Amino acid sequence: MFLGTHEPRLDEKGRLVLPAKFRDGLATGVVLTKGQDRSLVLWPMVEFSAYADRLREASRTDARVRSYLRVFFSSAFDQVPDKQGRINIPTSLRDYAGLDREVVVVGADTTIEVWDLGTWNSYLTNAEPKFADISEEVVPGVF
Repeated sequence: MFLGTHEPRLDEKGRLVLPAKFRDGLATGVVLTKGQDRSLVLWPMVEFSAYADRLREASRTDARVRSYLRVFFSSAFDQVPDKQGRINIPTSLRDYAGLDREVVVVGADTTIEVWDLGTWNSYLTNAEPKFADISEEVVPGVF
């Protein structure tokens, strides 16, 4: 489980140093994809494989499914973090998420999200006031 918010910086080569507490869960390999809200999603290889299995069950006769699968898989990059816990964020994904140097790495349970710092702060400004109100809709019967 990945938890917390971290603010590393991208180096001049577009590499991200993963937070130390996340490295063990990612040591065997990761997949980096486009995410929602102009973020990136970093998947442990096993989680990505499980998600891909679920996507294979979707009907490819549905144009929305085909479109999602094309964008999702064509934007995916697999790699193994180096000995310093760094991964390379390809230029196409940096452009998609608007990443420069200041980034935020967010633990999101079984995945990790990578955001531009300004975009993340704007997102939180809008999302946090609604957090308590949406809890009953998102997790009915728990709260």
